[in-house]
Amino acid sequence: MPELPEVETTKRGLEPVILNKTIKAVTVNRRDLRTPIPRTFEKTVSGQKITALRRRAKYILIDLANGKSILVHLGMSGSMRIVKPNKYKALKHDHVIFEMHDHAVVFHDPRRFGIIDVLTTATTEKHPLFAHLAPEPLSSDFNAAYLQEALARRNGPIKPVIMNQEVVVGVGNIYASESLFLAGIHPQTPAKHVVSRTPQLVKAIQKTLRAAIDSGGSTLRDFVHSDGATGYFQHRFNVYEREGEPCVACGREIIHMVQAGRASYFCATCQPNKNIAKKPRISKA
Repeated sequence: MPELPEVETTKRGLEPVILNKTIKAVTVNRRDLRTPIPRTFEKTVSGQKITALRRRAKYILIDLANGKSILVHLGMSGSMRIVKPNKYKALKHDHVIFEMHDHAVVFHDPRRFGIIDVLTTATTEKHPLFAHLAPEPLSSDFNAAYLQEALARRNGPIKPVIMNQEVVVGVGNIYASESLFLAGIHPQTPAKHVVSRTPQLVKAIQKTLRAAIDSGGSTLRDFVHSDGATGYFQHRFNVYEREGEPCVACGREIIHMVQAGRASYFCATCQPNKNIAKKPRISKA
């Protein structure tokens, strides 16, 4: 599933091409995505100028001049591709096509777990999809003091906790494993035992996400950029999907286990289960 870096990469790829452009027409080839595309969708967005692009958690918001916003979630396999409409032949899973003067944006989603919807821009944060969301991990609101309070009464293991969208948004499975490695924290450590380590964990999460965004995200299966290119961060994984391979820091084999139905990867030497006072190997930069 595309995570925060992949969604941010998609938004950044779309922005210079479609910002301040007018949507001439919309073609909906299939409405039965995770939630049905409204019957009024085409009428609401056609003829509207795009005034801003935003990302909230794993959602892209495309603000329109009429006070509405197009909501996009890439689901498990979705992508937003920029194409030349006069040279493009629609593919089987191209569910929505937005036409502008010289470009078109194609929402492609083979598994149909994505979302295309419309909402009122001014009340975005009150929408049911957003009302419960925690701070953005790259914002000033996500800091050691906030995370200490969020973890203090949680007994569950730290990895599922930092993947909880009510604790911090956008830290999916890949980046949770990578962040915990950088911070030197075992993924099974009870969250409340990590309170004293929150400065290191915040820094590790932010460093991991920034590096992934700079690399254009991770392409493991379906994800591609708006121009069709793949991400590169998967070539920089320290632990994720590296079971049995040597740790980049100590040489010990990377271990795989399942937590809350999701794969976790870690190094037992660099991320000891009991010695939670071990210093992380994260730079100050």
